[in-house]
Amino acid sequence: MLAKLILRLETALFAHRRSFLLVLAGLTLLMGWFASQLHLEAGFDKQMPQGHEFIKTFDKYRTELFGANRLTIAVHARQGEVWNAATLTQVLKVTEAVTYLPGVERTSVTSLWTPNVFFTEITEDGFRAEPVAGGDIVPEKLTEEVIGMMRQRATAGGHIGTLVARDQSSALVTAELSDTDPATGQKLDYIAFNRLLEEKVRKPFENDKVEIEVIGFAKQVGDIADRSGEVTRFFAVAFLLTGLAVYWYCRSIRLTLLPLACSLASLVWQFGTLRLLGFGLDPLAILVPFLVFAIGVSHGIQQINYIVREVANGADSMQAARRSFTGLLIPGTLALVTALVSFITLVLVPIPMIRELAITAAIGVTFKIVTNLMMLPVAASYFRFNPEYAKQALARREKHSGWLRVIARIARPRFAMAVTVVGVLVFVTAFWQSQGRHVGSLQAGAPELRADSRYNRDAAAIVERFDVGLDWLTVVFEGPADSCSRADQFLFADEFAWHMRGVPGVVSADSLAGQLKLYNAGMNEGHPKLATLTRDPHGLGSQFLGVNNRIAGLSSHDCRVQGVNLYLPDHRATTIKGVVSAVKAYRDANHMDGFNMRLASGNAGVQAATNEVLEASETPMMLYVYAAILVLVFLVYRDWRAMVACCLPLTVATWIGYWFMKELEIGLTVATLPVMVLAVGIGVDYAFYIYNRLQVQLSHGLAFTQALEKALAETGLATVFTAITLSVGVATWTFSSLKFQADMGALLTFMFLVNMVMAITLLPAFAVVLESLFPRSGPVRMPAILQH
Repeated sequence: MLAKLILRLETALFAHRRSFLLVLAGLTLLMGWFASQLHLEAGFDKQMPQGHEFIKTFDKYRTELFGANRLTIAVHARQGEVWNAATLTQVLKVTEAVTYLPGVERTSVTSLWTPNVFFTEITEDGFRAEPVAGGDIVPEKLTEEVIGMMRQRATAGGHIGTLVARDQSSALVTAELSDTDPATGQKLDYIAFNRLLEEKVRKPFENDKVEIEVIGFAKQVGDIADRSGEVTRFFAVAFLLTGLAVYWYCRSIRLTLLPLACSLASLVWQFGTLRLLGFGLDPLAILVPFLVFAIGVSHGIQQINYIVREVANGADSMQAARRSFTGLLIPGTLALVTALVSFITLVLVPIPMIRELAITAAIGVTFKIVTNLMMLPVAASYFRFNPEYAKQALARREKHSGWLRVIARIARPRFAMAVTVVGVLVFVTAFWQSQGRHVGSLQAGAPELRADSRYNRDAAAIVERFDVGLDWLTVVFEGPADSCSRADQFLFADEFAWHMRGVPGVVSADSLAGQLKLYNAGMNEGHPKLATLTRDPHGLGSQFLGVNNRIAGLSSHDCRVQGVNLYLPDHRATTIKGVVSAVKAYRDANHMDGFNMRLASGNAGVQAATNEVLEASETPMMLYVYAAILVLVFLVYRDWRAMVACCLPLTVATWIGYWFMKELEIGLTVATLPVMVLAVGIGVDYAFYIYNRLQVQLSHGLAFTQALEKALAETGLATVFTAITLSVGVATWTFSSLKFQADMGALLTFMFLVNMVMAITLLPAFAVVLESLFPRSGPVRMPAILQH
């Protein structure tokens, strides 16, 4: 049945090859027009795992407590302190500029000049709470006396270390951003927003006396997008190197351009389809289409190898193309369907960005079936090759594949057993060494950028000067409506904050209870012994009214919802995991009736949720992928030996990849997850093509050693060549200024080579061992159409 379907499809395509190619050419032009309208599109909310406990808390209280999408700008005096007219004027100008940027929630803007930054003191007239910069203070009146007064107020208000650096050299301006522009209702364009930050904040106000440092998700993703041109340049270099390598292999310009053109066609279709579906291209997922392009090149080289081999054996171009189509349709489709299933499993991860990435990759892989398994051999049928080319191609194949005869000795039982034992030892070692591999970011600042990038230098400088850190985890305390007069609840939250200050990874903690204690001390001439909470409900209510003007981000106005902000030095996976574990342990050990602790808000809370989802999703996804491989292999070959022989080398390669990630400190993130899935897809390519040819040779009655030698001679060289070619191309990525692209280049290079080595060594060794232990009852049978 399968053979008949393939024969009918072959007959239909090659009988109407001109019409088929014209239709595809027209489709490419149409999709190219839509692809030209595709643009980069980033979003904060789509990075959050939907349905997670932490994200539910974040969504519920994002308007009452500190959000996670915060913009932080430091105005840093290059020499001396911030307390001078010129620097304070720049702080005011930056504050005004930030306030009117699109997407900024204006009431959230905070700096020394905003009316929501108070100090409290006792005067002859009683208690007084006023802004640090009162309404009567303007830049023109910044005399030494006024500046001294502002400094005293900032100190009395507890703003040193939070809004003013500990060394007094910098002042912060912070603001919350919304994914939707409050003014227009349109989705915030983070790429354009980053340009506005540079044009309206950094460039106008940074000079030889003042440095402007900017951090936050919007700035981070904008800097990544600004370097997205590097992705295209490195892709062009990889494309050129791939083309040169293919030409060296086949010595034909036409056969060199063909697989590249077909893979590019599917890339154009992919971009056009994304535009039709209303998707943009996320800067953090911009590598995915080019990773899928690599899959297409891999299949294209196999097709070229098959065609050249048939031509060398005396076939004309039409016969070679048709035999290539029928001979590689099944293994190629198996490999691509497996890659398709691999990417579709990413949809199971409840993070919108990963789901969007999965759809992007799945579309590209689906198109590969048409462009690289159908379009390529049909187009190749128009080529003409002279006898001299065929003779030279045959000679080159014999010359280049001679060393594979040594590898073919693996088919001898004693060698196969030895290689299998080595493979098992390598797997055990890789499994052991990969334990404790990290999930999430392992670098401070923006892990997608280099440590010496402007963003990460700004981040490190702000962390060094301020107590608040760049990253914070908000623990939410829910209580009844009368919480403002409940001293026991304030004390419970305060004890939690005090406990967490001693946890490694917590720089400082801020809470409503802490603000009340600071207020009480201020009301008593700053006496440290009076930095406490009153137990009297009425007195407590009065204290709350005293700080009511500075609880933004710490409490609702009825105290029913309170937040304790735990400031972290960075968002490394180890830092966040340790702090979250400490919070959970405290929550399990301490309870109060009617008072509920919930995790978590803040950007570290969002990152913690993402890390937990990735960690929980990784194993099930890999199991789904391997299950799909097993089912597909069994459906085609109806032999459990084939299932084991194809999967075991892939498993060993996967765990070696995990070991590699651990050694290079590459965590499992939104960016690296699709790479590991791609590695499985490429590994399956190698396994299917080699095992399929092995089965064909066995069906001709050859002994295992001879069959393997012929299979490796026919397909092994193309497999080795493909791996080396793709590795050389992506290895250039390691020079990128985008660290995540450099990491992906290193990881892909390694995985391409490891999967190749496993395919040409462990796969045949396992096949021989299985054949020795569980011999077949009869000869291997393959459909006649696949026995070319």
